[in-house]
Formats: sequence, C-alpha cells, structure tokens
Amino acid sequence: MSAESALSKAMFICSRMEKCCFDIRKKLRDWEISSDDQDQIIQTLIDEKFINEERYTNFYVRDKFRFNRWGRIKITHHLKQKQIPEYLISDAIEQLDEVEYSNMLSDLLTSKIKTIREEDPYQLKAKLYRFAQGRGFESQLSLQIIDKLISAMD
Repeated sequence: MSAESALSKAMFICSRMEKCCFDIRKKLRDWEISSDDQDQIIQTLIDEKFINEERYTNFYVRDKFRFNRWGRIKITHHLKQKQIPEYLISDAIEQLDEVEYSNMLSDLLTSKIKTIREEDPYQLKAKLYRFAQGRGFESQLSLQIIDKLISAMD
C-alpha cells in the first residue's frame, strides 16, 4: 500500500471513530508502511485534526465508565497501554463525577450479590472485593461500599 492511500484510509477511519496515535500506528504497521511514512502520516492526521489525543482520552474515559462500567484503575491501565500521556489521563479521569462513580460501583456490587451463593460473610466480602478489583475500582472505595451492603443485609 502506498503512503498516500494509507493516509486517505487512515483519514477515513479517524473520521468514523475516535482514534489515538497508537491505534493508527498499529494499523499503519499492519499495512507495512515504512516508519518514516508512519510518522509523516500521523503528523498530517494531527495537523488536520483527525487525531486529537486529549479528545480521544476524554471520550475513552467517559465511554468505558458509562458503557463498560470500568473503574479508574482499569481505564488508566488501558490508556497507558495505548501510550497516552499521563497528564491527559489524569485530566480525563478527574472529570468523572464522584457521586456517579460511587453509585455505579454500588449498583454493580448490589447486582453481583444477587448472583453469589455464599453463606459465609467473609467469603462473600472476598468475592465482591475481587469482582470490584477486576472492574478496576479502588480498594478503599470498594471496601467501604461492600461493608455498607453486607451490613444492610444483616
């Protein structure tokens, strides 16, 4: 594939869905574009506003929280894997509403309790804690909400 056709294909992809430099570079590598051309294509996409890492990060954080119901830790980890700068990640994460965040975790744990068949409160707490960790929620917040839910059951 030529660099020109790769650029137009990348522009099309970026116009249809928000992408970051990492995603596009991966595509360009798959298309066997030289690294010099990759750099040039990505710079063109940035200059022409097809790629904006800040915009991408904000959308990613909001979508993964609302639709995938992920916590801050998991979202941050996935963005770091995409080589998004730390300051963009922390800015986007800070925009999450604290009350909505706690309510989301509470709702997740409440629905999870209904699926767990466990009599021992210690084992129940451990299973809920592991579930919250797997979703990427912070330990402190997870334990607070789990304690409230378990004490409400008594």
